[in-house]
Formats: sequence, C-alpha cells, structure tokens
Amino acid sequence: MTLTLILFYAFIAVVSVQIIYYLSFLFSFGIKHAETRIKKHIPISIIICAKNEAENLKKNIPLILNQNYSNFEIVLVNDSSSDDSLEIMEEFASNYNSIKLVNVKVSEAFWGNKKYALTLGIKASKHEFLVFTDADCKPNSNEWLAHLSSHFSNEKSIVLGYGAYAKKKFSLLNKLIRFETVMTALQYFSYANMKSPYMGVGRNMAYKKDLFFNNCGFSSHMSIKSGDDDLFINEVSNPSNTAICFTKESFTISEPKTSFKAWVLQKRRHISTAKHYKSKHKILLGLFYITQLLFWILGIVLCFIGFSWLWVTILIILRFIIQWFCFGFSAQKLKESDLIFWMPILEILLVTSQLSIFIINLISKPKHWK
Repeated sequence: MTLTLILFYAFIAVVSVQIIYYLSFLFSFGIKHAETRIKKHIPISIIICAKNEAENLKKNIPLILNQNYSNFEIVLVNDSSSDDSLEIMEEFASNYNSIKLVNVKVSEAFWGNKKYALTLGIKASKHEFLVFTDADCKPNSNEWLAHLSSHFSNEKSIVLGYGAYAKKKFSLLNKLIRFETVMTALQYFSYANMKSPYMGVGRNMAYKKDLFFNNCGFSSHMSIKSGDDDLFINEVSNPSNTAICFTKESFTISEPKTSFKAWVLQKRRHISTAKHYKSKHKILLGLFYITQLLFWILGIVLCFIGFSWLWVTILIILRFIIQWFCFGFSAQKLKESDLIFWMPILEILLVTSQLSIFIINLISKPKHWK
C-alpha cells in the first residue's frame, strides 16, 4: 500500500469522524428551539468580580440595576484593583441598598487568583441562587435576569447562558473571536443538551450556592489560575442538573480584544484548563480538534498531489455542507449569522491559532487571570 493511499484512507476516516461528530453532537443544539418560560422571580444574587475595570463598571452596573426583576442583589467583588474600581464600587454601594461590596486585598498566597475573590463574593451573598457575569459584560436586555433564572427548578441547579462579543466592522480578528465563541457555545450547549455537560462561561451562567459549598468550592483546582467557570461546571454538572438558556434576551455582550496578542493571552488561560476536564470530555473534545486539524492538512496535501481529486473533493464538500448546516443553525440562534459565509476561512485560522497556543503553553504557563 502506497503512502498516498494511506493518506487517502486516513482522510476518509477523518471526514467520517467529523461528520459523525457534527450529526450526533452538534446538530442536537442546531435544531433545538429556545424556550421562553418566565416564572415567579426567585431571589437572586449577582456576583461580579472585577480587577481594574473602572470604566466598565461605570457603564454596565446601571444596566444590571435596570433589570426588570423584583428581587435581586449585586455583590461587587474588588479583586485588588490598582485603578479606581474600588471607589466606583463604593459609590454604587452608597447609592443603592441592593449592592454589596467585597474588597479583596492583596494576598501573597492567592495573588492573581480570581477563584479566591469569587469565593469571598459567594460567601457574602445572601441568596441561594447565584448568577455570574463579568464587569465588561452588559445584559442584552432588561429581561436578562428573568430569562436566566427561569430555568432553575427542583432538578436544575445549573443554568448555562451565552456570552457574546460585540461586533466590529471590517475586523477579521473580531470575526475570529466571535467564531471561536460560537463554536465553543455550540459545543457546550450541545453536550449539555445530550446530558453530558462539561463547561460554561463565567460571563453568563448561574448555579445554586449549596452546589458550590457541597463541592468545597474551587478547592480541588484552586492552584490553577483559570477555570472558575469551566472546571467548576465540569466537576459539579451531571446529566440531570444542568439547563441551557439561549434566548436573545438572556445574552450578555462583552467588548472583544482589539489586538491578536491580547486575544492569544486570553486564550492561553482558557486552553490551559482543558487538560483538567473529565477523561470522557478530554477524549471527545480532543478527537474533534485533532480530526478538524487533520481534515485541513490531509485535504490540502491530497489536493496538491492530485490523488483521487474527485473523491477528495466530494468528501470535502460533504463535510462542509454538514458543518454549514450545524454551524449555520446555531449562528442564527446566537445572532451571529454574518459569520456563516466566512466559516471556512475562520475555521482554518482558529485551528492554526489553537495549535500555536497549545505549543506556547507547553513552553510556558499563563500565570494570572488578569
């Protein structure tokens, strides 16, 4: 058997795995309808941990205070900021009884660890149901809290939401950031929908306080600088306790990074946590990424050497059609339809960027959450 034939058979296997993955996992979310079921307003504590976020606090706290929700408090956690964040938090706390302030001072043992600051914020909260977002996030509507909290029930103690990034015209980096965000959401929503939740994003998620304390908080991974959202959800979620919320009113919107370097630093922290996921999730996610990478490598090589070009072309087109359907349905749900046309270019950029970040992380580990 020649090397070229081996590459062709490997390409068939890679395309088959990708198609099976898209049709079995990701298509389940693509065809799911968003549920709107506003219930009685349960008491909610919103936890916002901020480090050097003075301007974002000024812009976004009023939007959260303006939520059409009858019973909530905001716990503002100042994580040893060096700008005016503490002063701005103090001003909000003095003007609104619904705001509680937690000031985390520099601790040598926990410096640079968001989990320590979040733990203090959770301990200071007075309600059982907790909603998490970041200082640079704004709710997409004044019904954000109502939509997210409505998914809590006797069975559901975790609610995973969508944290979008603002659109910027004429920016390929912005499209890449939003594409990666949609692909990530497509996966964690799909896995949760198939009763195998594995992560959420701290920009927009919720869980019950007793779930946190029964798990001893972040103690099992406190030494890892990132993972206050995905690692925690990976630990405590199970097939029956996790709900997903993706109505457009429930989104949060964040300002994306404006330089490739800043985005890479952010992704380095996120990617470094994946190796701590449960084994089944590491295997499935790893298999998806590896076959995604090999699809491009083998496809380009086989096209370049001209081996069985008709069959190679058919396999490439088949895989793209299925991918376009799955990604397209999800992008429409998440109001990111402008990315559909750019998908092939964005995918190859994302795959190569992730490979580069993985290699960089092998050489040096990211140190702080900010």
